[in-house]
Amino acid sequence: MSNVCHEMHEGEILNREKVHTTLYKATLYGDRLACAKFSKRLSCAIKHLPLQVQFFFEYDTQKAIEAGVVKSPTLLLNNHIFLEGLVQAEVITEAFEKLLKEENI
Repeated sequence: MSNVCHEMHEGEILNREKVHTTLYKATLYGDRLACAKFSKRLSCAIKHLPLQVQFFFEYDTQKAIEAGVVKSPTLLLNNHIFLEGLVQAEVITEAFEKLLKEENI
């Protein structure tokens, strides 16, 4: 399934087959529709990269506020705000490529 762009599901690991790569924990905060759109863009944008991302969703506004989230959707990666708003797939790809470069992966 990882070769097809799709809406991610709770607990799903994108690029599961890339077992010798870094596993990132991602939580999407926001309303269900925005999170669904973002997760589909994300599955398309990073499927070719040497990393794995496990997805979780949080729709509770209070929990979003406690996490410092101000835009819907917002992607937290390993508990840090990584991307805010419904950005284009190209922006997602560039952000993850930059992350991998910074981590020398």
